[in-house]
Amino acid sequence: MQDIEPYYNWEKFYVSKKDKRSPFYKARYNLQQYENTIYGYYIHPLWDYIGSETLYLKVLYADYEQRVCIIELMGEWNDTLHNDIMHLKRNVIDLLVGEGINKFILIGENILNFHGSDDSYYEEWFEDVEEGWIAAVNFREHVMTEWKKFNIDYYINFGGELDHESWRTMTPELFFMTVNKAITKRIG
Repeated sequence: MQDIEPYYNWEKFYVSKKDKRSPFYKARYNLQQYENTIYGYYIHPLWDYIGSETLYLKVLYADYEQRVCIIELMGEWNDTLHNDIMHLKRNVIDLLVGEGINKFILIGENILNFHGSDDSYYEEWFEDVEEGWIAAVNFREHVMTEWKKFNIDYYINFGGELDHESWRTMTPELFFMTVNKAITKRIG
């Protein structure tokens, strides 16, 4: 797990630790020492801690004019034991919504499992993004199946044309436009 790094090829467009509006403004990373773990396994030091023992992330891109944020996730999304959605919502999403973000793209290739609980934080997040949306890209099939069991699909759009194996070959703006088009089709 320590070899899985957050995607860094968009740093020419955006770096969260340099963004005064980012929850991770002025974050410091010790690349010489791995400190954070998930279930005893060290993870790469560039993943940002959000208060959860099992879920880490990296804000890959934010555009306040377009009101969009792209977030890559890492670990296990465990609402049952660690209430990960609460940590994500309170420590990251609420701050970004406060800055005007109302469109969220979650990249989930590195989410290994999901353990659900109630959907109240998802519902709150959905209500917070008035005239916006939440999209999940490239989550594993078993994670999306669990989301459906807990009615997360009421709040987060996922699957189908939202899965883009080639998102890394796009600029963040093109990726956003592609996801936005797919969401607009679904909503329209």
